[in-house]
Amino acid sequence: MCHNDLEKDYQESLEYLVNLTTFGINLGLGRMQELFKRLGNPEKALRVVHVGGTNGKGSTTVMIARILQEAGYKVGVFTSPHLHDWRERMVINDQMIPKEKVIRALSRLRPYSEAMVAEGFEHPTEFEVSTALALLYFAEENVDFAVLEVGLGGAIDSTNVVSPLISVITNIGMDHMDYLGNDLISIAKVKAGIIKPHSIVVTASENPDVIHVFREQAKAVGVPLCLVGEDVRWESTWSGELEQEFTLRGLNATYSNLRLPLIGFHQLRNAATAVTVCEILQTKYGVHIPQEAIYAGLREIKWPGRLELLSLKPKILLDGAHNLDGARALVQEIPLYSRDHLILCLGMLADKEREKVVNMLVPLADEIIITRPNSPRAGDWRALGSLATQHGRPVTCIEDPKEAVIFALSRLKENDMLCVTGSIYMLADARLALINELKHKLFVKKNLL
Repeated sequence: MCHNDLEKDYQESLEYLVNLTTFGINLGLGRMQELFKRLGNPEKALRVVHVGGTNGKGSTTVMIARILQEAGYKVGVFTSPHLHDWRERMVINDQMIPKEKVIRALSRLRPYSEAMVAEGFEHPTEFEVSTALALLYFAEENVDFAVLEVGLGGAIDSTNVVSPLISVITNIGMDHMDYLGNDLISIAKVKAGIIKPHSIVVTASENPDVIHVFREQAKAVGVPLCLVGEDVRWESTWSGELEQEFTLRGLNATYSNLRLPLIGFHQLRNAATAVTVCEILQTKYGVHIPQEAIYAGLREIKWPGRLELLSLKPKILLDGAHNLDGARALVQEIPLYSRDHLILCLGMLADKEREKVVNMLVPLADEIIITRPNSPRAGDWRALGSLATQHGRPVTCIEDPKEAVIFALSRLKENDMLCVTGSIYMLADARLALINELKHKLFVKKNLL
């Protein structure tokens, strides 16, 4: 296939997927189970680690995968949403799915989904088709492990067609309440749906009521529960602006001077969770993972847009703090960065707890720029500006995230700091614009893309 034909067919495939968003979020496993049955259940060939939770599940997913990769395994990783390229969602050993394999997999999937509709089934959603594509790709590529990030919830998420070796639930916070419930216990019960028979459960939750929900579900299906924070302990030994170091007393060993190029104390909990998963793979499933793979896996991790410092002078920090718990983690970290003035660029979806996030973040800033995430769920994005003005700070509203961050750059002095945060849909556009503006400056971190 020539390059032009490949690009044309690939763009048509993406358009097909985008058009499926008209089916919206339609939770439940019936369509996925039917689709996979027609495909011959390729998911049953996979050894899966299934990672859910409210915050930290993406970071934990990529940490687990990187450690396994460093141990010499072929690892498929499914995450969402993507930052810059749709193919970031399905990766094998750091390589995005090739465009021709996206085309081929969708060509295989479409007749089955169309036959389902003809027979009276609801049409699979965009996320369901994406999940099916990823699992089909991983099975065809004979990966040693598939590490899957839950999309929304757990019990009702399309990834929940798998039977995992280990089910991981990072934590529980108030997010997606329209779908999951209006209190932590209700949300925890939905998240606990990924706990399956013949597996092991790992959670980093600290809430006793939430842990009780997980303990009861684990007991109901007859599987053990491992508590990161009780069964596993860690201690920060050093933290800089670009990386940090910690000691971990794990299930199998003590690891001194683990280096992590992700900032934030919450990332130490995620790293502890990832190492715990790998230790359980060793002891319960006989997977060979040398200690050096754990050290190298954490040391080499890349997860853009999560407390990512793009520039040192002036400081430019990007973080996808899209909900209240994410904002809380960001608030803990911002004071650690020295600066004269802080400019905050913020864009959030309308279905998030925007007022609470504004009340947390805006008092830290000297100037605020409000922008609009590139999503139909952005709603009245200017309302965020109205909330911010109540704190007596100067507020500017600029709809396009690219224009917003370029304006922010014009306001920065050498010793100032820009923090760009909120929806990942906004962060992607802002990150590209910033990299393009800064790429010729010597103080910018290298290899950002």
